[in-house]
Amino acid sequence: MPVNLSNIDASSLLPINGISLGFAQAHIRKPNRKDVLVIKLVEGSHVAGVFTQNRFCAAPVIICKKHLASNKPIRALLVNTGNANAGTGETGLQHAQQSCSALAELLNISSEQVLPFSTGVILEPLPVEKIIAHLPTAIDNAKSDNWLNAAEAIMTTDIVPKATSRQLTIGGKIITITGMSKGSGMIHPNMATMLGYLATDAAVSQSALEAIIHYAVNQSFNCITVDGDTSTNDSFIMMATNLAGNAEITQSSADFMALRDAMTEVAIELAQAIVRDGEGATKFMTIQVEAGQDEAECRKVAYAIAHSPLIKTAFFASDPNLGRILAAIGYAGIDDLDVSQLALYLGDELVSEHGGIAASYREAQGAAIMKEAEILVRVVLNRGQATATIWTCDFSYDYVKINADYRS
Repeated sequence: MPVNLSNIDASSLLPINGISLGFAQAHIRKPNRKDVLVIKLVEGSHVAGVFTQNRFCAAPVIICKKHLASNKPIRALLVNTGNANAGTGETGLQHAQQSCSALAELLNISSEQVLPFSTGVILEPLPVEKIIAHLPTAIDNAKSDNWLNAAEAIMTTDIVPKATSRQLTIGGKIITITGMSKGSGMIHPNMATMLGYLATDAAVSQSALEAIIHYAVNQSFNCITVDGDTSTNDSFIMMATNLAGNAEITQSSADFMALRDAMTEVAIELAQAIVRDGEGATKFMTIQVEAGQDEAECRKVAYAIAHSPLIKTAFFASDPNLGRILAAIGYAGIDDLDVSQLALYLGDELVSEHGGIAASYREAQGAAIMKEAEILVRVVLNRGQATATIWTCDFSYDYVKINADYRS
């Protein structure tokens, strides 16, 4: 089961004025499961997006970027699971565009006002006919309080749906933020193998929304890893319907930071939920690297630890084989690292200092910490003021089983 991540109470997910969500069962890969989602946005909404940096990006990612660049106001999002429409060449692009055109016709908008998203198996043709045939059903059952159904409709190997809501007061108006994400395996930043959708009713300018999404993604989805694989379909979208009644927030507004930080908090919770639901995960680990010369080298160290199969399997076994962490720090790529200056902590316990084992450390202490479901690994480099934090999980037997049988 996911690490300290439980099923969601639908009533905890707050509707966003100006957004409705509808789903359908198109039997794309498996029968009797929600696998098509339509999100409708009120006219006047602002939308911003960031996408995978995998050069083999999927057809829907290419079409999304194209439609966002057209500067036509986005009025709908279309998501399918079970098929990634990646590695499908020109035919895949045609299928993605065909699905946009079909939804646009039903909603009486232009195809450039639709953003498509797909997730699932790579290198297989998109069953576009199934998707199009079930669009009327998704449109018919669209409603504002459908966030839990929507979160379930975007799942692939996820065990539980991932969604959350926040409210804050800006300019005397209550601002609502609701978001959802999916992801479980093939998780690594730039971005992680995930889909994420974050919506607010706040009035916020397009440029301010762009600034918020880039800040938020670098604090959240670009700080998680499960297995080091960067997917072909990763997409994170922010939507603002501008219906809360507050004065429009720009980057120079006094309220900009409050909205940015609130939306970032939601993004972090959704990103961490992906790691907690990592395929077969039994441990949630925070890798915190401190006192580096810059953030880049702190991230190098954090990812070297987080990506190591030897470390991840040791955490699964609750085996305090912590020399593996020192080895990962050593090969992280900091050529002038003075290992005699750094300190390694497991939780609050000092494990290593002055290039060797700490005199105060006892393996029983490490073993006790390793048995916990949530574990903090701190590395203090003692060469500067920069820090970085990465969230990851262990590797269990189930990770191998899930990925070995993924196409079955």
